[in-house]
Amino acid sequence: MDDDFVVEEDEALKSFLPHGFGKQDVKANVALQIERSKRASVRATKVQDDGGYRIANQEHGSITANSHKDHQDDNDDEDEDEDDDEAEFPVSHELVLKTHERTITSMTLDASGSRLVTGSTDCTVKFHDFASMTPSTLRAFKSVDPTATKTSASSETHPIHHVEFNPVSPTSILVVSALPQVQILSRDGEPIGESVKGDMYLRDMHNTKGHISEVTTGTWHPTDRDLCVTAGTDSTLRIWDCSVRMMQKDVIVHKSKAAGSAGRTRMTAVAWGASPQGNSSNLVAAALDGSLVMWGGNGPYTRPSAEIRDAHQRDTWTGGLDISLDGRTVVTRGGDDTIKLWDTRKFKTPISTVTHTSTSSQYPSTDIKYSPTSSSIITGSEEGSLHILNPATLKPEFVTPVTASSPLTSLLWHSKLNQILTGSANAETHVLYNPSISSRGAATVMSRAPKRRHIDDDPNLTTDLSQGLSADAIISPNGNLSTNRQQHSKPLTGLTASGRSRDPRRPHVPVTTPFAKSQPDEKHVRDNIPLSSMRDEDPREALLKYADKAEKDPIFTGAWRKTQPKTIYAELSDDEEEEGREKKKARQA
Repeated sequence: MDDDFVVEEDEALKSFLPHGFGKQDVKANVALQIERSKRASVRATKVQDDGGYRIANQEHGSITANSHKDHQDDNDDEDEDEDDDEAEFPVSHELVLKTHERTITSMTLDASGSRLVTGSTDCTVKFHDFASMTPSTLRAFKSVDPTATKTSASSETHPIHHVEFNPVSPTSILVVSALPQVQILSRDGEPIGESVKGDMYLRDMHNTKGHISEVTTGTWHPTDRDLCVTAGTDSTLRIWDCSVRMMQKDVIVHKSKAAGSAGRTRMTAVAWGASPQGNSSNLVAAALDGSLVMWGGNGPYTRPSAEIRDAHQRDTWTGGLDISLDGRTVVTRGGDDTIKLWDTRKFKTPISTVTHTSTSSQYPSTDIKYSPTSSSIITGSEEGSLHILNPATLKPEFVTPVTASSPLTSLLWHSKLNQILTGSANAETHVLYNPSISSRGAATVMSRAPKRRHIDDDPNLTTDLSQGLSADAIISPNGNLSTNRQQHSKPLTGLTASGRSRDPRRPHVPVTTPFAKSQPDEKHVRDNIPLSSMRDEDPREALLKYADKAEKDPIFTGAWRKTQPKTIYAELSDDEEEEGREKKKARQA
């Protein structure tokens, strides 16, 4: 045998065969995954507008809003400016979560940035945990409907207006829905407390123990873990003590001075921020009559410390309101297509005013927020772009499209993660980040290895046996298959394992089965299954049918047929019958 014989290596076969035995560690190409999450940079046309340039015809990408002086520079200088802005703001990469079905109205992150909670008009609150997510498993680990009082098909559900983690104690979440009551949930979605509903027949709102109509929003105290405030459509702000079962502590009644309002209006937004030099906090609220009111955070609340009647146009929804970190400035976004900046020390006229198209007519919960250091202001646009504004002039410093042709309704800039979260009208949650300046959160998710897809990961191909197998899962031979699939795809939360409703007031509706009428196997069932025809017969007629046969040929009394005595009735005359009738009449009288 020749010693120089050499076997050529087959690269295809070598790549197919395993390199070892046992469990193999799945290693992620972190650089490739982060590169895939990078947002495409697309340049848009700049249109001159009032001493600056606004962005037009925006698509997916990031664009910088420049001034006249920057417009005269070279293209290379503009590219460098865009790169610098992308490095300054965490918007270069994004992570998209699609866990809701309708518009996202509010979102909140705990202080550590590990748990994300979102609320939507689909009447659910979704809980997301970044620690358990991978690039292939971007989903919520729990969904809660806080307004569902009874798990039945006839129970009412209401959209979620606001959700917010307690900034001091991240174990509790304030949940505001379209009800007079607000709820406190734990970080795992378990109910902790609920406020009471006030008496709607009392005219003086100071005497009611709770809101008498829908609550629009709410927020926590910046330093006290037990206090929160809610704003309602009954023209009141109510401060609650959460340490004693959501007991009402103070009631602030806003008396509207608008003509024809009868002293009442709807409170649309509220913010509770710290005051400069560590003094008492400020409580600022906006109303539907266009007024902006401020109270001292520690009381008394009998009279406001400052009030602006015409802060925004009357009968327009001012949904965006926030206070700076030092408590000296307040920014509002009204339904009159304006954004205004106010000074709490001279609470009379706005410092700056800019025009910005509002979406509050269709989406009332349109946010405007300060950055964690109050060095910038973020808000969304009708076209789905994120605007980062200058906190002094309110002019856009950076504009980047997020969701094309879908307005941004909720915003959040987390201080510890340094990531911007946006919720849009198309039910998408975008987590914008920059790997160089952001930490954890979405950056950690994209650095993990993707989880291998398993057949059990697809809910359309599996059955949740913990809920039981309902009778709705039975598909009749002549039934409409599309209807059965639609019914099977929806969660059967209001039914038991046998298909009956959990609500005792709801009658049981029999399910169509192969044993019902007008089926092709009806004749086969009648011929082969004994007594199957009795289900369609009247039980009384079925028994009377055998009356003559039972009398002539008794089955159970046949043993004493010959010895059975005959019944003999007494024969009465006509006089005895009349006497008996008279006695009955006398007894009845």
